Amino acid sequence: MIQGLLGRKLGMGRMVDGSGAVVSTTVLSVGPCFVTQIKTTDGDGYAAIQIGYEESSKLNKPQLGHITKATRLRLRHLREVPFDAIGDDVAVGDKIDASLFVADEKVDVVGVTKGRGFAGTVRRYRFHGGPKTHGQSDRWRAPGAVGAGTTPGRVYKGTRMSGRMGGDNVTVKRLAVLAVDAEQALVAVKGSVPGPRGGLVLIKKSKSAGRRRR
Repeated sequence: MIQGLLGRKLGMGRMVDGSGAVVSTTVLSVGPCFVTQIKTTDGDGYAAIQIGYEESSKLNKPQLGHITKATRLRLRHLREVPFDAIGDDVAVGDKIDASLFVADEKVDVVGVTKGRGFAGTVRRYRFHGGPKTHGQSDRWRAPGAVGAGTTPGRVYKGTRMSGRMGGDNVTVKRLAVLAVDAEQALVAVKGSVPGPRGGLVLIKKSKSAGRRRR
C-alpha cells in the first residue's frame, strides 16, 4: 500500500472535531497522483514508489523521457514515498487520489517554510539583545561576541549568526485527519502545516509513536 501523496496547502480555518471541540484546521488539496516508477529491493536496494503530481508544459527532455515511459501526462513534481509491500495491485501509471486517507488517522506533513529573507539574530534565533543602558544604545539588537581571540582564533562552525531565515524543509508529525472528501480531493488535518497558501506538501501516513498533538 502506498503511504503518501503530494498536494497543495489551501489555507487554515476551524472545524468541530469528533468530541465537539472547535479546533484549528488546515485544508489540503491532495492528488491525484500517478505512479511513475516502482523501486524494488532486488533492483534498487530498497522498496519505494515514485509518484508524479500536477501537469506542466515546462519539462526538459530528460524529465519527459522518464515520465512518458510511465504515463502520457507531463507531471511536474516527482517524489518517492514508502511502500509496505510490492504487489500486483500497484502498477506504473496507476492513479491514486485522496481516498488513500481516512478520518481519525494520523499523518505526517512535509513542507517548505515561508522564506523570510535576511534576518538578524534577534528575529532569527530570538536572542535577547544587549544591555539597554551604560552607553549601549546602539547595541540593543547585536549578537555579541562570537568567539575568543588567540584561542581558537576563529569562529566555530555552526555559530548562530545573522543570515537567511526560512525556506527550510520541515516535517510536522502525527496530525489528526479530521475529514476527507475524495471527490473534491480535499483533506482536512488538525493543526498547522508548514509553508504558504498554495505551497507544495507531501502527506504521509504516520508511523511515529511519539507524543500526540492536542
